[in-house]
Amino acid sequence: MKILFVANRVPYPPFRGDKLKIYNLAKRLSVAHEIYLITFAESDEDYNYEAELKKIFTKIHIIALPKWKSYLHCFFAIFSNLPFQVAYFKSRAMKHRVQNFCSQNEVNAIHTQHLRMAQFTSELNLPKLLDLPDAFSLYWHRRLMNQHNPIKRFFEKIEYHRLYHYEGEIIKNYNLNLVCSIEDLNYMNKEHSASFLKLLRNGVDLETYTTQGHDYSIENVLLFTGNMDYAPNIDAVAYFVKDIFPIILKDYPEIQFIIAGQRPVKSVIELKSKNIKVTGFIPELRAIYQNASIVVSPLRIGAGTQNKVLEAMAMGIPVVSGPIGYEGLEIENGDGVFLETTAQGFASKIVELLGSEYLRKTTGLKGHVIAKEKFSWDTIAHQLELYCQNIGR
Repeated sequence: MKILFVANRVPYPPFRGDKLKIYNLAKRLSVAHEIYLITFAESDEDYNYEAELKKIFTKIHIIALPKWKSYLHCFFAIFSNLPFQVAYFKSRAMKHRVQNFCSQNEVNAIHTQHLRMAQFTSELNLPKLLDLPDAFSLYWHRRLMNQHNPIKRFFEKIEYHRLYHYEGEIIKNYNLNLVCSIEDLNYMNKEHSASFLKLLRNGVDLETYTTQGHDYSIENVLLFTGNMDYAPNIDAVAYFVKDIFPIILKDYPEIQFIIAGQRPVKSVIELKSKNIKVTGFIPELRAIYQNASIVVSPLRIGAGTQNKVLEAMAMGIPVVSGPIGYEGLEIENGDGVFLETTAQGFASKIVELLGSEYLRKTTGLKGHVIAKEKFSWDTIAHQLELYCQNIGR
């Protein structure tokens, strides 16, 4: 098959989020299929990765997205019903490139990554699927519910309603729409009553993230990973430090909380203390996971599954999580991940795990088995291949 990926970010380096997913799916599909890529450049640095991308993609087109244009489009969106998330990526150059590419090349299926990019493929008369991958309106609803600043809440309420309606209408234009968790699937079916929705889970690289050599005797390191300029992660670590960590410190005054992720904003950097370390960018996350006793995922905003949880499961490290990051996994509480819904419960479960090497090990190894069975990129790429074949021609 000849499959075109239309993505909102250059999928390299494949560290987190959309980049990680596109890279791993395309890498595996390229073994048996001809894969193309049309994407935006967020900076001049993105053009330096073409050599790496050419190892996977037969044809690559990278379109510049100047920030001033994005901001201008967002300004004009004030006077329309277009979500700002979509307006930011508006591009005549991208629209023409996608249309011209499809008219000049044989394309059997189009994989559109994210709701933001649907504006460029929704009207094409070709077999196409939209990989959302989260229910974006669910993410914005949760963000709105956790926003207490009245000015920000006003604007986020507008964006939520715009996204909700845009999402419900745009998915009707695709042969198939994909979400990454059962939670998102149920939400989309309930809110938009769409019959052309399927599951395509997020995955984890089992060759990189393995249990080999993990030391379960380490009992003084809590770890949170993620892009630290991303609103849900910023909220999560602030919540953890304010409401959960002080309870743990009463029993473990020497415990270390490590916040590992690129581009930490000022409010995250200011969390640094004797017991809290903010690392910034870590090129090899595996090494920092190896030294963790427990991975924490206290997210209150978001949807879908979380890389931090999947990576920890693959490495056999126990996770304590809130509902976001847990509910889409389809596992029993304690099978690699413990679900806690209150600050006290979250802290108590961490204290319990810190006090038992046996519990940390048995919990972690259960998670490793599940990661191998359900979240291998090989398995997920094969599922995408079947979807493309079913809609393709």
